[in-house]
Amino acid sequence: MEMQKRYSELSSHELRQEIATLKEKARKAEQLGIVNEYAVLERKILMAQAYMLHPDEYKPGEVYELEGDPGVFFEIDYMNGIFAWGRRIHNNVVSKEQEGIPISMFLKK
Repeated sequence: MEMQKRYSELSSHELRQEIATLKEKARKAEQLGIVNEYAVLERKILMAQAYMLHPDEYKPGEVYELEGDPGVFFEIDYMNGIFAWGRRIHNNVVSKEQEGIPISMFLKK
């Protein structure tokens, strides 16, 4: 049995192939109405996409709108690899709870 590589070990080409495969699986799961599997595959896609970005381009104090969540923003407190840790901002209300999200969830500026 072949050991599967971590996303951090894959090349950009391999990541693109993995994302395409995951998107196809997610499409099938959605068509079949398998909601849990679809949600898991969507998260895997976000993680793979994050490894294609450059974490050093994201800095503490910056605010980004979240993909697929109009009007909700995220202010970065600190970075840890491909994860930005900080708080969500919605209607000018800052969440009390700090969370980590992959940088692929940010809309491009």
